[in-house]
Amino acid sequence: MAQTLVNLYVHIIFSTKNRKNLIFPEIEEELFSYIGGIAHNNRSKLIAANGTANHVYLLVSMSKNIELSELVGDIKRDSSKWIKSKGIAYRTFQWQDSYGAFSVGYTQLDDVKKYIANQKRHHVDISFEDEFRYFLNKYDVEYDERYVWD
Repeated sequence: MAQTLVNLYVHIIFSTKNRKNLIFPEIEEELFSYIGGIAHNNRSKLIAANGTANHVYLLVSMSKNIELSELVGDIKRDSSKWIKSKGIAYRTFQWQDSYGAFSVGYTQLDDVKKYIANQKRHHVDISFEDEFRYFLNKYDVEYDERYVWD
C-alpha cells in the first residue's frame, strides 16, 4: 500500500494587533501550551514557542493534511478567544491580521529552537518590526510596507 510521508517544519511569526503589549508573563506559559493543543488538534506539533509582550514565534511540524493558512487561522482565532477568557485585562486582545511563515530544514531545527528561546533577551536590542523586516529580506519575500503592519 502506498504511503505519503511528509516532514515539514515552519517558523511562524505574528504580533498582537498594533503590537500592543498584551501577552503578560502570567499567561505566557499557558498560552503556548494552549497553542500546542491547537496544533495537536490539527495533527501538527508545536516544537518551540516564545515571544515578548507583543508577538510570538512558533516552530511547528506541519501535518500533511492541513494548509498553513488554516493552521495559523485556527491558532490565532482559538488562542484569541482563550486569552479573552483570562480576565478583564485581556478583553480587547487581538492578533494582527497577517503573519510571516518561513520554511525550516531539518538541519536548522536546533538553531531555530535556540533563536526562539532567546526572544526576550534578543528584543532588548531590536524591535519586532526591524526583526520581521530582517526575516522578510533573509527569505527574499517581496512585501509592501503599507500592508505588513496592523
